[in-house]
Amino acid sequence: MSLPNAPLGQNVAYPAHYDPSLLFPIARAHNRASLNLSGPLPFAGVDVWNAYELSWLDPKGKPQVAMATITVPADSPNIIESKSFKLYLNSFNQTRLEGAPVLAERLTADLSAAAGATVGVDVILPTRFGALAMAELDGEYLDELDVEIDTYTPDAGLLRCAQGEPVSETLASRLLKSNCPVTGQPDWASVQIRYCGRPLDRPALLRYLVSFREHAEFHEHCVERIYTDIMAACQPQHLTVYARYTRRGGLDINPWRSNTAASAPPDLRTARQ
Repeated sequence: MSLPNAPLGQNVAYPAHYDPSLLFPIARAHNRASLNLSGPLPFAGVDVWNAYELSWLDPKGKPQVAMATITVPADSPNIIESKSFKLYLNSFNQTRLEGAPVLAERLTADLSAAAGATVGVDVILPTRFGALAMAELDGEYLDELDVEIDTYTPDAGLLRCAQGEPVSETLASRLLKSNCPVTGQPDWASVQIRYCGRPLDRPALLRYLVSFREHAEFHEHCVERIYTDIMAACQPQHLTVYARYTRRGGLDINPWRSNTAASAPPDLRTARQ
């Protein structure tokens, strides 16, 4: 489906009842072709969505509330446009369901159909709210480096390797910002880069991450761009890129890409989320 037809950036009526046709898939292929990722993917990964505004009616018409974690595999053909996702979730607001298991089944079926691959769904009832944890991404933060910056669109040429023996380290920054490619709204994130190989030049890496500041691209695409640019610049043996974006419309999106880790890190919400 073409992006100009997406509900994002358009005035739309919020639905009153369940409607899976609201979901709007966007093919990953176009962006990946621009990154020369037309063959087998050089990474594994997932996009972890957290839905904070989830509600429906029980059989007697009493509202129920929950949160949900949705895990979309990176090898799915499509991402799901975020506003369509929000509209779809809100379509349950006046829908009567037998319970959370029925809701989870519908979410799994509908979201898997839109993504083109099996999507994981965990409906989190209020009895589990107290166990939900918050944490910051671990690693050495680059944000206090004293650097001069004048580039605010992605420039892979900023990246370079530092002198020294191969290292295994985790670097992080809270200064990642990009913009929605449809509405121009800002998207804020913390990003973590875990790698093993020639050391990354840290001031250069910070300049590169900040260079996304005026760039218009979806969250998932930004993370894949960061991954491929770092891999091309320094060819680390192991590389993992993980970003946690602040929520909009009751949803946050947290893409994770790795050529070595067996599974995604715990879904721990940061302070800004």
